[in-house]
Amino acid sequence: MTQRVDLATVMDRLAIDEVVTGYAVAVDDGDWAAYRALFTPAGRADYSSAGGIEGPAAEVADWLAETMKLFPVRQHLIVNRLIRFEDRDGWPSDLAEVRADFLNPMRLAGADFDGTVTAPNFVAAGRYAFDLARTAHDGWRLQRVTVHEKWRHASA
Repeated sequence: MTQRVDLATVMDRLAIDEVVTGYAVAVDDGDWAAYRALFTPAGRADYSSAGGIEGPAAEVADWLAETMKLFPVRQHLIVNRLIRFEDRDGWPSDLAEVRADFLNPMRLAGADFDGTVTAPNFVAAGRYAFDLARTAHDGWRLQRVTVHEKWRHASA
């Protein structure tokens, strides 16, 4: 590859990383408009391995908005991001996949920070599969997010 292609690939990696981070922030902050904006118009999300639903991103966002009310405090940590571009005759294409581990500590509803009410903490962990496409107007966007939950734990 040429230096120009290498630089473009680095810039693409940074843009993709911003989408993945934006995903975590949108879910943690309950910003469902931002969540929807991260997806292509035909984008889908699959939370079935975690007991959730699979479907169009807008429908999944509605489901998450209701479900996440159970967890008013949440903080996704998405790490070990492995970004791979689809190869197009030796050149990176406009399609990419990211495999990334997640650790997601949350606090169940009913907890007060003053210690008067005790609600358990809940932690889930696993791996995300993000499939992305470069769009003409919005840059890199999610075509599909699949959650592969590996374990979960609740504690007081």
